[in-house]
Amino acid sequence: MKISILTATYNRAHLLPNLYQSLLNNKKVFHDFEWLIMDDGSTDDTEQLIKKWKKEKKIEIHYYRQKNQGKMAAINHLNDKVSGAIWIEMDSDDVFDDHALAKISKDYETLDEGAYGILYYKQLGKMNVEKGESLENQIIKLYDMHYKYGYSYDMALTFKTSIRKELVYELERDEKFITEARLYYKMDSKYQGLLIKNDIIMYCDYMEDGYTNRILEVFKKYPYGYYEYFKELLNYPNKKILFKKRMYMIKHYILFSVLTKKKFQDSLSFLSKIEDRCLFTLLYLPGKVKTKYKIK
Repeated sequence: MKISILTATYNRAHLLPNLYQSLLNNKKVFHDFEWLIMDDGSTDDTEQLIKKWKKEKKIEIHYYRQKNQGKMAAINHLNDKVSGAIWIEMDSDDVFDDHALAKISKDYETLDEGAYGILYYKQLGKMNVEKGESLENQIIKLYDMHYKYGYSYDMALTFKTSIRKELVYELERDEKFITEARLYYKMDSKYQGLLIKNDIIMYCDYMEDGYTNRILEVFKKYPYGYYEYFKELLNYPNKKILFKKRMYMIKHYILFSVLTKKKFQDSLSFLSKIEDRCLFTLLYLPGKVKTKYKIK
């Protein structure tokens, strides 16, 4: 079963060799995969490096360039170029375990028709991985993983290409970034969920200039997509979620209501659940003050 690995990259010529080597290591036990790279307007040696690898012909590489538009647009522009049955997105600071692709392909051979993919683990540096042992081999919606069961570990998500191609990352007002979860939860609403596996298939060291370490800056720079995301989260048709997670949603909905200069009544009107309307009303003023203080 062919696997497609998609990588959006920007000025990461110093990191890509690690990912490339991990793919070479995988080829020793699994051959049927392609690596699709969208260069998001890099100004370093990325293009020369990848052209060198293509000439080596050790693995199947497809290289594309676009003007700088951000990671999500880069992945969107690869959508119709994917030929594999399995879709995996890899950041430039990710590497595969040496047997990852062989395992993924084998697991997909018996995957339930109702599942849209398989969830594995990603290990961040030397940190211990928090595993959801009780959920292994169950098909669970990613939304429930986050907000019903409370798991927040780093996940390595893989998808059936036929399903993943149905959706693209939705960007608001020409913003360059939105959390991937906005797309994932929409897949949740259409399909049964992801099969949970307790295997580490990927390793990562977050970069100082990456999105994760600049999250407050990202919030201020791209507030409109996040506003829509939290609005959708709060109106997701869930039966039960953890209270601390509901508080997390409400606080962030207030944060982005302020950053996007939405009127109190307008944001309130989008909330369909009574408990959310009450929490929003109670927390709005202190949340507004706190947000404006942080912005300054």
